[in-house]
Amino acid sequence: MTTTAPPPVAEQSATRWQRVQGPVLLIGGLAAATLALRLRDPHQHGSWGFCPSAAMGIYCPGCGGLRAMNDLTHGDLGAAASSNLMLVLALPVVVVLLGRWALDRWTGRERDHRTRLILGVTIAYGVALAVFTVLRNLPAGSWLAP
Repeated sequence: MTTTAPPPVAEQSATRWQRVQGPVLLIGGLAAATLALRLRDPHQHGSWGFCPSAAMGIYCPGCGGLRAMNDLTHGDLGAAASSNLMLVLALPVVVVLLGRWALDRWTGRERDHRTRLILGVTIAYGVALAVFTVLRNLPAGSWLAP
């Protein structure tokens, strides 16, 4: 006796809310964190704890990031760049990518990802972060330190 497999059930497409749930939660979480940084000033020593690498005298690529975001919420681009230049330079790219992701999920659009391009950009950004980290810890690059 031969049995045949039942015909495949058509996969139901996700609802719009199911598609946008990830972007909404991530963007909402980032907005809440930004609001918290606006309300509680990280420029006050110890207001957000302490950074272990800064306590050892080493500035990591994220050092000054909280102060930079606080400065941006107050509209002070110069002070934000002084606190963490890499964050200020990366922020517009992050906003565009998040917006594109949310819009694609809203409309249901699937993009063909260019893996080699993404890998190349990721490696280039990693190298830039490494150079930034080394420079901000050298006397010649002390202007990059927070």
